[in-house]
Amino acid sequence: MTDTLSTARASTLWIVLLTAASTGGTLIFACATPFAPLAALAALHMRRRDGIVLMLLAWAASQAVGFGLLAYPHDARTVAWGAGLAAAAVGSLFGARAGLARLGTAAFPVRLLGAYVAAFVAFKLVILMWSVPLGGVAAALSPDIMLRQFVRNGAILLGLLALYHALVRIGVPALAAAPRAARAA
Repeated sequence: MTDTLSTARASTLWIVLLTAASTGGTLIFACATPFAPLAALAALHMRRRDGIVLMLLAWAASQAVGFGLLAYPHDARTVAWGAGLAAAAVGSLFGARAGLARLGTAAFPVRLLGAYVAAFVAFKLVILMWSVPLGGVAAALSPDIMLRQFVRNGAILLGLLALYHALVRIGVPALAAAPRAARAA
C-alpha cells in the first residue's frame, strides 16, 4: 500500500511539474505546447489515467495562457480548435503508448524515440482531422512546419528529460516505469 501511495504521489508531483514546464514552453513559444514530448514521457513513466490527466492539464494550462495572456480571439472557430487540441493531446498519448507496445523491451533511448515519433504522428493526424472542417489543412500538411515542429518538440523532449533527471538528482522522487498491467490503469 505504501509503495502504491508513494507511486501515486510521485506521479501527481510529476503531473504538476510537467504541466508547469509545458506552460513555460507555451509562454516562450506562444501557443506551442509540447504535447508529443509530454505524451512520450507519460507513456514511458505513467499509468494511462495519469497520462491523460497530464495531457488535459497541459492543454487547460495552454488554453488559459492563450485566452488569458496571448489574446486568443473569443470566437467559435478558436474554441473549436481548442477542443481539437484537447483531442490531439490525448490522441498523442495513445499514439505514444501504442508505439511503446510495439517496441517491447528495447533500450530506453529506442523506446523514448519510438514513443516520441508515435506521439508526434498521432498528434498531427488528429490535427489534420480537425483541420478539414475548421480550415488549415495546408498548414497541417506543410513539410516545413512539420519539420520545424518535430525538431523543436524533439529538443523540448530532451530538455524535459534533462529537467527530470536534474530534479531526481536533487531529491524529487523518480517515476519508475510501471509494469505493463499497471500502466493500463
